[in-house]
Amino acid sequence: MSPRPVRLVFVCVENSNRSQMAEAFARIHGKGVEAYSAGSRPSRKVGSKAIAAMKEIGYDLSRHESKAIEKLPDGEIDAVVTMGCGDACPKIKAARRLDWQIPDPRDLDPAEFRRVRDQIESRVRELLAELSVDRSSAP
Repeated sequence: MSPRPVRLVFVCVENSNRSQMAEAFARIHGKGVEAYSAGSRPSRKVGSKAIAAMKEIGYDLSRHESKAIEKLPDGEIDAVVTMGCGDACPKIKAARRLDWQIPDPRDLDPAEFRRVRDQIESRVRELLAELSVDRSSAP
């Protein structure tokens, strides 16, 4: 029997930018990782700037959906990462809980939005390394 995959959850307020990109990077860089994202008050749409920023690096974020925390699958979560939602993020039971102080890029110009995207990618890669997740050969 093979070990279960590492399960990660990324949460922000609207689930339209930061958490969506973090989920994508976990899928890109984490071999066999189950990655999910959700929002405390989901906007019901993925941000067009996030879609454009991820398209620049070859990932189609338009296939993602903005969803509520209640829509997350049941089961053990290895790490939950909140991003700037403070008290609006309910406690999700997980083996590890992190809060990344990453600014909401929604109203930023494209260059600043890319900086936030790249910061999220860097943090996801660090998390995968800390969790000893096999990392893909993606750049």
